[in-house]
Amino acid sequence: MLRSAKKMLQPGSRDLQWYFVALVTAAIAISYFDRQTLPVAISAIQRTIPLNDQQFSWLQFAFLIPYAVLYAAGGRMLDIVGTRRGFSLIMLWWSGACALHGLAMNFGFLLMARCLLGMGEGGAFPAATRVVAEWIPPHQRSTAMGIINAGTAVGSVLAPPLIGIILLTAGWRMVFFAAGAIGFAWVIWWRVSFRNSNNASVASLDARLLARELSFTDVLSMRRVQVLVFAKFMSDSAWYFYLFWLPKYLYDVRGFDIKHVSYYAWIPYAASGVGSFLGGWLSSALLKRGRSLDFSRKFALGLSALFMPVVMLVPYVPVGWALALFSVAFFCQQSWSGLIMTLPADIFPLSAVGSVSGLIGFGGAIGGALFGIVAGFLLGHGFGYGALFFIVGTFHLIGFLAILSLGGRVQPLKTPDLVPIIESQL
Repeated sequence: MLRSAKKMLQPGSRDLQWYFVALVTAAIAISYFDRQTLPVAISAIQRTIPLNDQQFSWLQFAFLIPYAVLYAAGGRMLDIVGTRRGFSLIMLWWSGACALHGLAMNFGFLLMARCLLGMGEGGAFPAATRVVAEWIPPHQRSTAMGIINAGTAVGSVLAPPLIGIILLTAGWRMVFFAAGAIGFAWVIWWRVSFRNSNNASVASLDARLLARELSFTDVLSMRRVQVLVFAKFMSDSAWYFYLFWLPKYLYDVRGFDIKHVSYYAWIPYAASGVGSFLGGWLSSALLKRGRSLDFSRKFALGLSALFMPVVMLVPYVPVGWALALFSVAFFCQQSWSGLIMTLPADIFPLSAVGSVSGLIGFGGAIGGALFGIVAGFLLGHGFGYGALFFIVGTFHLIGFLAILSLGGRVQPLKTPDLVPIIESQL
């Protein structure tokens, strides 16, 4: 038994690899639970702190702008200080910020707390991508990232019923205190369990040799990075609209109360978890059957984008069918999201993975922040949800066409890709 335990703790052990994937999946679940606390509890909060649609959109903006900035800066920080230490700091920050919401007495305090939460959560996915790049071999990365990305669904599925129970028994402030406490407990688990890999995989030997010469600006100047940032900008404009506005849509348009949201709002998020896993599994399966990395990633991305326009039909169907259409959209969105966040580990060396994934997430969060303000403005000036669902139904298709036409092949970075950058430094 002692010998088996030692084997399990050896770097590179299959058991250890997937244990770390499970650990990160739990962190992502906590992050999505934390960011859903405000949207799900909004009806109860409004009894204490009156909020209109425009103010609600500003609360999402206050989360997403620092989230975007710290997504990029957090990715760079992780490349510098390492995954173990960096993820600890990130989780401590956002858990404290989440708990701070429970002390709010007015809109301004909520705005500040939301801003601090966004700052902390910005580094979560860059850290997750680094764990995948460090521990998971290329042919299993999309599956691993799909599992991690499914954590978004776990957190979002648990949020409506658990938050509903707390709201009905202890009040809305306790929602935030409990969520913060869960995050602090995870930090202890992480510090005890995780260690950096000594055999971290890289995209290519040539890229590893030249990566030290690449600055943050150099990475940003690469066209394939810019295309991925744009694609994430488009897709997450839709995703954050769904994520933050779905409970409010059910309250305002479909006549739901807290109990109804607790009973039914988890369904689309459950579908998103299935989509996240199956999207990654499909891409890995294609790789195992001999298809190229480029085809395996793009086929799964394209299939995910193809079904996103179904959300345009939501205003015209009964509520049961509306939830089914949301479920299809959430399924495809998270399939897409897990795949696109796998690409930095596919293409770039480990020393740049955090920076690239941070920039991609930055683009997504900026898209979500800007479209959230647009949504609040349109709803406040006579437009209905139907117009918004029509607009966001096109976003993934636009992002995929950009990847297809401008992103080049999905393959490990080679020396020729870096020559123009290196020459510009001479």
